Amino acid sequence: MKKQYIYSFIFLFIIGKIIAQQTPAPKQTTDYSIEGATAHIGNGEVIENSLIMFSNGKLQFVGSANTKITRLGNIINAKGKHVYPGFIVANTSLGLGEIDAVRATLDYDEVGAMNPHIRSLIAYNSESKVVESMRPNGVLMGQITPRGGTMSGTSSIVQFDAWNWEDAALKVNDGIHINWPQSFTYGKWWLGEDPGAKPDKEYATNVKKITSFIANSKRYLKTKRNPKNIPFEAMEGLFNGEKKMYIHASGVQEITDAIHFIKKAGINNIVIVHGNDAYKIADLLVKNNIPVILERAHRVPKSNDSDYDLPYRSAKLLVDKGITVAIGMEGSMERMSARNLPFYAGTYAAYGLNKEEALKLITLNAAKILGIDAIVGSLEVGKDATLFISEGDALDMRTNVLTNAFIQGRKINLETHQTKLWEKYSKKYGLQ
Repeated sequence: MKKQYIYSFIFLFIIGKIIAQQTPAPKQTTDYSIEGATAHIGNGEVIENSLIMFSNGKLQFVGSANTKITRLGNIINAKGKHVYPGFIVANTSLGLGEIDAVRATLDYDEVGAMNPHIRSLIAYNSESKVVESMRPNGVLMGQITPRGGTMSGTSSIVQFDAWNWEDAALKVNDGIHINWPQSFTYGKWWLGEDPGAKPDKEYATNVKKITSFIANSKRYLKTKRNPKNIPFEAMEGLFNGEKKMYIHASGVQEITDAIHFIKKAGINNIVIVHGNDAYKIADLLVKNNIPVILERAHRVPKSNDSDYDLPYRSAKLLVDKGITVAIGMEGSMERMSARNLPFYAGTYAAYGLNKEEALKLITLNAAKILGIDAIVGSLEVGKDATLFISEGDALDMRTNVLTNAFIQGRKINLETHQTKLWEKYSKKYGLQ
């Protein structure tokens, strides 16, 4: 019996070593100075031959390497390389699911239609191997968002090097996500119906369910709140402006109706998510100061008569109108594909956006939309030292090769299951 306990312990230890993520880096105790790199600040500014210094997890100096100032701690010679603020992925279910084909590893949605009280943060798995694979591409933070239902729940923003969800949290319960109903439906071809799109007769009814729920929660919050209603309690932050309402909608009618009804209900802090047709009503978004979290660029157009490259140009169409835009990841293979976030921004750059404007989609713009721009999103004194050094252009998959990365000043490990496999088979085929 004693031997069985010993063998069981050894087995569990080995399995733990196999499936566990890299051990999170300890709190920064060594100061760093990165010298000579081209610094992409994240706000559109670029500093050639830069000097970046940080201590105790915060940026202490960002400027020219020609500045006569005492260098702090370890000096990293980054001449010929590039420095970027850590990339931020919005609207992702990272850490809420591991293997799509294994239901037991998925925890991104709950039963029921109206779930504003569901908190994605407490289900976030900081040990996820998928999350770990984000870091070698510079994706160091993300908005963890629930899925399903009409009101999916509440998202939070985390950094990707933590022992648990408490350590990971950068901003807790930043907003509630609502999936606005579509105004059209498709025929069930397997029942012999016309598979084409047609107006959904239930659209008005579905919208009424949302507006009634919001109105009832508002009335509840003005009363003695007895008996206690947890979903209604979760709505309070929307009315006082502490939380944002993320409206997942794509079509012109859906976006227009959502803005009208939600603002009429007394909720003004709004973000449109997806927004495929948002460029058609850009003036409405500008008038109401509403930002957009776009889908990733690598997708097909929604309409048969749309330009083939419309998804690639969508960011520029909105940015040119003065709309704050970030990139979200909801959709097929969204967790695994999130590591390609910088390359989606690169595609938007290839189709019209200035390179530094495209960078803002995953740095400062994303931070502003998520309400974390006071601490991350750009390389500015006083902000968290969450950044990385790349051998080349980080928006180009050919040259995005990280040599160092830091989260809150902590030098993190860039080794993952994928990099180990790469090293293994590189040796097999004589590539190193």
